[in-house]
Amino acid sequence: MTFSAPEWFFLLPVFILLGLLWRSLQLWKPLRALLLLTLTVLLADPHINKQQDALDLWVMLDRSESTEDLVDKGLPEWKKLLEKSKPSRQDRLHFIDYASEVVEQKPGTETAVFTGSRKMTRTNLAIQNITALAPKDRPSRILVFSDGYSTEPLSEAAAKLSSMGIPLDYRLVREETTDDFRVARIHLPVRTQVGEPFVLGVTVRGFTDTTVPLIIKRNGQTLSETQVKITGGTGKAEFTDRIARSGSYEYTADIMPEKDAHPGNNRAERWIEVTGGPRVLLVSKYIDDPLAAALKDQDYDVQVVSEPGSLRVGQLAGARSVVFNNIPAFEVPAAFQDALNFYVREQGGGFMMVGGKQSFGSGGYFQSPIDPLLPVSMELKNEHRKLAVAMAIVMDRSGSMSMSAGAGKSKMDLANTGAARAVELLGTMDQVAVFAVDSEAHKMVPLVEIQDKKNAITGKIRRIKSQGGGIYVYNGLSAAWKELKKASAGTRHIILFSDAADSEEPGAYKKLLAEMTREGATVSVIGLGTPADSDAKLLQEIAKLGKGRCFFTTRPADIPRLFAQETVTIARSAFVTDPVGTRATGKWSEVSATPFSWPAQADGYNLSYARPDATTSLATTDEYLAPLVAHARRGIGRTAAVSFPLGGKYSEKIRAWPPYGDFIQTLTQWLMGDQLPPGIGLRHRLEGTRLTIDLLYDHEEWGQKFAITPPRIRLLEGDAAGTPYEVAWKRIAPGRFSLTRDLEEGSLIRGAIQTGEHAIPFGPLIVGSSTEWAFDPDRLAELRSVSAQTGGRELVDLSQAWMRPPQIHDTDLRIPLAIIALLLVVLDALITRTGWKLPLPAITQRPAKAKVIQPSPAAVPTAPPEPSIAKASPPPSNPSAAPDVTMPETSRSSRFSRAKKKR
Repeated sequence: MTFSAPEWFFLLPVFILLGLLWRSLQLWKPLRALLLLTLTVLLADPHINKQQDALDLWVMLDRSESTEDLVDKGLPEWKKLLEKSKPSRQDRLHFIDYASEVVEQKPGTETAVFTGSRKMTRTNLAIQNITALAPKDRPSRILVFSDGYSTEPLSEAAAKLSSMGIPLDYRLVREETTDDFRVARIHLPVRTQVGEPFVLGVTVRGFTDTTVPLIIKRNGQTLSETQVKITGGTGKAEFTDRIARSGSYEYTADIMPEKDAHPGNNRAERWIEVTGGPRVLLVSKYIDDPLAAALKDQDYDVQVVSEPGSLRVGQLAGARSVVFNNIPAFEVPAAFQDALNFYVREQGGGFMMVGGKQSFGSGGYFQSPIDPLLPVSMELKNEHRKLAVAMAIVMDRSGSMSMSAGAGKSKMDLANTGAARAVELLGTMDQVAVFAVDSEAHKMVPLVEIQDKKNAITGKIRRIKSQGGGIYVYNGLSAAWKELKKASAGTRHIILFSDAADSEEPGAYKKLLAEMTREGATVSVIGLGTPADSDAKLLQEIAKLGKGRCFFTTRPADIPRLFAQETVTIARSAFVTDPVGTRATGKWSEVSATPFSWPAQADGYNLSYARPDATTSLATTDEYLAPLVAHARRGIGRTAAVSFPLGGKYSEKIRAWPPYGDFIQTLTQWLMGDQLPPGIGLRHRLEGTRLTIDLLYDHEEWGQKFAITPPRIRLLEGDAAGTPYEVAWKRIAPGRFSLTRDLEEGSLIRGAIQTGEHAIPFGPLIVGSSTEWAFDPDRLAELRSVSAQTGGRELVDLSQAWMRPPQIHDTDLRIPLAIIALLLVVLDALITRTGWKLPLPAITQRPAKAKVIQPSPAAVPTAPPEPSIAKASPPPSNPSAAPDVTMPETSRSSRFSRAKKKR
């Protein structure tokens, strides 16, 4: 037994002294003496220490890409050896699978299938999980089967294991790599200024001294092809670059050695952000767009993108606002459209859409990711439509459509949903026909006017099943055109949905499409796949010859949205080509305090409706009273919709408007938001897969603001359509917040620091490219060091795995002692206050002889002489009864007084 505070035992002589000085305390009574002793021991904090006879052995199995085959090969033998060498039944064996995630194998299973991501080796995370699961009252030991190359530092795990007394043993499942070349690192600044030169450095490591080819690319374009000379296992190359435009740029470094054990680590990627003045990203297909000229006149840094298909998420970095000037949705990459939501709502960016025949609903933006950002709604009312539409839907129902698309749905189910959604968006006076095609075209819905039959039509569509085989494109188009010839509607259109890798038998499709276009019909294509698939060029040509649009998607969940966009583009195209009068609403003051003299007329506009949370500054004077200039706030950012064209056809009157440039400049300035106050800055760095972010601020300037509203950090990982999430800061010092977070290897990450109505955006960043295959010798050395610090060793003989660590179980006795002290207090009070005594067992004794008290002579009265002969008196009836002797009152009183004094 040990005591944490033995100094409390000095109370015992104090208690003895108190008992001698104040005898009325009666401290010598057994119960009170025992109570004082119990309290003294309780204050001394006693513990019982005992050696454990059992052990929990935690076996960590590295399931990452670089080791999974080696672990699977040796695991059956390892399990048998560990089970055989287990000392007793009290010892327990646990198996933990880990890579990017940690999964504990269920007891009783022979094998476990690891379903998590294998792109990383998160040894630190696995150890942290074990320390959380390990019972504190039993000794534990960890045995790691791995190649030793963790993708994260082990410093946190080492400290935790040492504090808990858990040794870490390891067994390497492969020999150290000695014939490998790899790109160890790209040295690149995180941020630079426009036109400022910077140095790009590449470090290459190899197993022998040689020369290795190196290729440097920026945004996919080759900048340099050179050779790196490796000496002493390391080679370095440096390049100087200068970028004239702001934005984010991706650099890649590739090596191509002749002999290499692991080609997976021959490539590395890094991003750099180039900052400048207020930058506007203008996406426009106009040659010499007047909108760009007007912005440049106001000293804005304008980046014009004339090919919407080349847009990349990284181009949003550093841009204060984005403008779409009459470009169709199908030409804008889906990832870029998805990225705009985070850019506006979380990073505080601005977005504006400008009118034209290829914008808003006419451009296919209905139900796109951009739709909810806009301050106007593009879903038109049926009573505002001028012409009826006849549409034929040709659907692929080949064997590939039976494949799962997730969430219990097949590709066919999603295609049916898309076609049904298209029918729902048509008006009652429209006509529709639906064909399901494999080797033949099957008429599922003959050409029929919608009227009140929508439910019946969509019910038939949703029951279409995949029947196997391929899709004969010509048969489907021919059957659809034959049906559309019967239509009386002025607009006739075909939507062809097909697998981009399985579209067969085009036949005389060119002749058929020529006939259709002569008759005024059009054809659009929705291809499931990518433009690189085997039949993608055929689908693209069909859309081109059919004067329609062509969409590709690899995400089956996008199919319903694409059907909806195409249907609205055709059936509800609402670009009004007639001049229309304008009417100011007086709400422009929310954008600028300077009043405007608005143009009297606009040459044309996109018909839409203002959303409830939007503000309309200029509206039409026609029957629709539609918004021409509207704006709204979305999260931290702002959006605007200018429904009339600012360039090209139908913009003559607007371009002749004198305040044209002031209007564009003022609205763009509002979109950019207020300037961030001084005294705050962001510093971020990425080391492998670990992101560290520091927010530095002037405590006097921002301290009170953050006390009321602390700064928030929002992150978005992976796909641009992902869900942003918030993480917690640590205030590590006055004027500094910080966080460290481990991320998924190879993913793209963007983020924003939000302070009230302001945001500080950062990213995109590429996280730890090829980290799993880096095989950094420092990581292996770190594993050996952690093992030595915790009392572990490299385990070659598995029969030695059950060595119990010198752990002694420590039991705290304060609670049972406190209970005993409480019981003693209650018992002492019971005896003292009530006179209650502890029941004692009865003791059997022999009866004592009666003692005859002889009276004194003086006390005996004189009796007359007895006769000489007398009869003897009879004996008493109870011979054992003592004689009744009456005690005088004074004697009883004196005995009572003496007994009382003794107490």
